[in-house]
Amino acid sequence: MSVKAFKTIDEQLDLLESRGLDIPDRQKAYDFLYRNNYYRVSGYSLTLRSHDVFSSSASFQNIIDIYEFDHEMRHILMKYIERIEVVFKSVYAHEFTKVHAPDDYLDSQYFTDSKKHSEIIKKAEEQKEKRHKHEAYLKHFIDDLQQNLPLWAYVDLLTISDISFIFKISEPSIKTAIAQSLDLNMSKGVELLEHFMHLMTILRNLCAHGSRLFNRLFEQKPNLSKKEKKCLMTDANDKIDNSHLYGYLFIMKKLLKQEEFSAMKSEIIALTKKYPFVNMKYYGFNQDWEQVL
Repeated sequence: MSVKAFKTIDEQLDLLESRGLDIPDRQKAYDFLYRNNYYRVSGYSLTLRSHDVFSSSASFQNIIDIYEFDHEMRHILMKYIERIEVVFKSVYAHEFTKVHAPDDYLDSQYFTDSKKHSEIIKKAEEQKEKRHKHEAYLKHFIDDLQQNLPLWAYVDLLTISDISFIFKISEPSIKTAIAQSLDLNMSKGVELLEHFMHLMTILRNLCAHGSRLFNRLFEQKPNLSKKEKKCLMTDANDKIDNSHLYGYLFIMKKLLKQEEFSAMKSEIIALTKKYPFVNMKYYGFNQDWEQVL
């Protein structure tokens, strides 16, 4: 199997110029590629070229703008996904311990999938051992009180994926209480909440690992209402585009307080003004998104 030959940064820049990309500040472009990886950066140039030939107006600064916009967009989303995660953990711990003892989460009999429950607890216990020496609350329960952590403290050891799975395998009555407390009171509220938290796990992991959101097609599409689907872009055949980031924001709108979502929306609007070159359609945003979202 052949492997692509190594290219210096100068050779990478020469290749880009040979494909029609304008690079007015070569040193700036050199530093950007050296610090951010040619292969990673190339994904942000796809909308500027066709068959490896750049449009006549494309410049290296355009790529930088798209790249930096995406970076800042991820950080905005992460801030609010973290809020969703913290609230979900808090509500889950409250509703579970209203019914069971504070450490009954360790007992698989209260869950519908003992194997999955065991996997999650094992992973959390490993985290507890790693963090024991550095976390005051762990020292308090383990060393001072010498007792199991109550669930409201234990949830801090769980990732958003873990708490999503714990919710999924919990008793129906607890799941219903949590869904209702988060204003998902419809008949399929529990099912939707499972779906929403799964989507938040996907989006959180992409943001946390610096993955590109710009022009990304999401395999897991959000379950949206008819009203929400009408807000999405459509293609030339009037087919709804539910594969980009935009649909995920409708889910975040359901899981955040109104003022939190408004703050997030304002931050995204400010970002579009900071980087006016970036076309929001590559995130799936319709032209009227500021009015309808």
